[in-house]
Amino acid sequence: MTQPPVLPPRPVAASKVEMTEIVFPNDANPLGNVMGGRVMHWIDICAAVAAGRHARTPVVTASVDRIDFHNPVPIGGVVVLLASVNYAGRTSMEVGVKVFQEERATGDRKHVVSAYLTFVSLDPTSKAPRPVPPVLPETPDERRRYEAAQARRARRLAERS
Repeated sequence: MTQPPVLPPRPVAASKVEMTEIVFPNDANPLGNVMGGRVMHWIDICAAVAAGRHARTPVVTASVDRIDFHNPVPIGGVVVLLASVNYAGRTSMEVGVKVFQEERATGDRKHVVSAYLTFVSLDPTSKAPRPVPPVLPETPDERRRYEAAQARRARRLAERS
């Protein structure tokens, strides 16, 4: 059996996404704050764009790690989502997403939630898993996130067996 070609690494910067949303009344719960499910929806979209940028293929969500909400965002609030690929295995990638509420008047940001999602790259024709390039962390923060992602991946694999 032939081995798939080795893909050159891609820098984390190539996968970075910044997505901005405004909380409208149809996004809110009865308390007037954005619904957690809406934020999870935005997280999944933002992470999928980052994974797709890294893989340059269609991607699907394979798993989402624990999500803890820290602060509510009221109707009219600005939500900023930041995502990038932290680590890539053979066909899967871990994407980190950090969500903030941004104050319109000052630009200050308050942490709302963070999440890690795993995506699988798919061949556009066969829909079978397709190899992805390794991640090339270039900054100290990217290297820290890369190493932490490796540890989370090892934990996930251990939990599966």
